[in-house]
Amino acid sequence: MDAEGLESFGQFVAGRSAALLRTAVLLSGGDRHAGEDLLQGALAKAAGRWHKIDEPEAYVRQVLYRQQVSRWRLKWRRREVSVAHPPETGPPGTDTAAATELRLVMREALSRLTARQRTVLVLRYFEDLPEADVARLLGCSVGTVRSTAHRSLARLRALAPELAAIAPAAGERSSSRDYSPVEVRP
Repeated sequence: MDAEGLESFGQFVAGRSAALLRTAVLLSGGDRHAGEDLLQGALAKAAGRWHKIDEPEAYVRQVLYRQQVSRWRLKWRRREVSVAHPPETGPPGTDTAAATELRLVMREALSRLTARQRTVLVLRYFEDLPEADVARLLGCSVGTVRSTAHRSLARLRALAPELAAIAPAAGERSSSRDYSPVEVRP
């Protein structure tokens, strides 16, 4: 890679790595270390083709998704997850205990889903991708994405029924596509 490419790659990594890491951690079931490994592999692939990439973020995200699919196809055994730092605290005056409890419940529930179910939920609801794009990225049909998302949400509700009690406040939704994946419909 030439000096100009190295500089533009460095700027990309500095500017977008935090957002890409959040996605990678979610894809890896909340395991920060596995997410870092996933992102590092994706960035290494991008670095090798940097001069040929038109849309770097889209390319890196697609590599993330595909690497995660490859990982869950290998059916690695689950390992115990350890964390080095306590969860972040919120702004002063907020009830961080409730938010922390919610994050822990969600993390535990997500970790008990299969990697495929977790990947579909992250792509559909965190990344807000249409079903057709998720199907294209995962190499399956739209119907498979729909059924996997449906079963994943049902399993998530069964694993963590306390999440159903959390409903968005009135007026929080901005559009019909802006919804929580654990929302319980009447």
